[in-house]
Amino acid sequence: MSNAALQVARTGLDAQNTKMRVIANNLANVNTTGFKRDRADFATLSYQNIVTPGAPSDAQNRFASGLQLGTGVRLSGIGKIDTQGTLQNTENAFDLAIEGGGFFQVERPDGSTGYTRAGNFNLTAEGNVVTSDGLPLIPAIQVPQGATAVTIGNNGTVSASLAGQSEISELGQIELANFTNPAGLLSVGNNILTETAASGPAQVGEAGAEGRGNIRQGSLEQSNVNIVEELVNMIETQRAYEVNSKMISATDEMLQFVNQQI
Repeated sequence: MSNAALQVARTGLDAQNTKMRVIANNLANVNTTGFKRDRADFATLSYQNIVTPGAPSDAQNRFASGLQLGTGVRLSGIGKIDTQGTLQNTENAFDLAIEGGGFFQVERPDGSTGYTRAGNFNLTAEGNVVTSDGLPLIPAIQVPQGATAVTIGNNGTVSASLAGQSEISELGQIELANFTNPAGLLSVGNNILTETAASGPAQVGEAGAEGRGNIRQGSLEQSNVNIVEELVNMIETQRAYEVNSKMISATDEMLQFVNQQI
């Protein structure tokens, strides 16, 4: 008796274990600003083709159906669900949310550009707008000392009242980057994504134009994780894991029976 069923069930256990890890990561980031939930995708492993459908069964006839045995399941990818997260009003002038598509651009320590949906920005002692990890915004925005009433428009235009000036001064414009395939971006941690060949090159421009979303000052985009949906997925995954585990137990009992009878 072959132990193929054991190996097939093992691939099921591995697959459900991976899916549970993805669900755990989603739930762990339920309160992470701008986080996009992940989804595990699976595909069948190769089939053992014993009889091909349509093959000749005799001189005049052909098999209406084949005889193929599956060998299990494998993880085919982990995709990002790029739906809009809920906007939470914070009334903080440097909390920014993107309503629609696009990413803020920041300069990473190695000089490369990172992309993020987390708009909880801060000011340095020099007045530069940076992330909570100190990564400067691209293009750089510097708020002069003593500036008041800092306003960031929906198109990213930053303006403020400067000491000694009666009119509002424009400090710069925050640009957004969009991608043909945002799901192809590489997550590198700390809410930062980087460009890959799968995402395509960044298309940078004014917020609210050419498919890019609008910037909302005084708001933060919440994680798009739905706790109820994740809990349902967790229960389904747990049950699937249990079924695969029972399959291993049942196959083991069959093998024991055969060994005892020989």
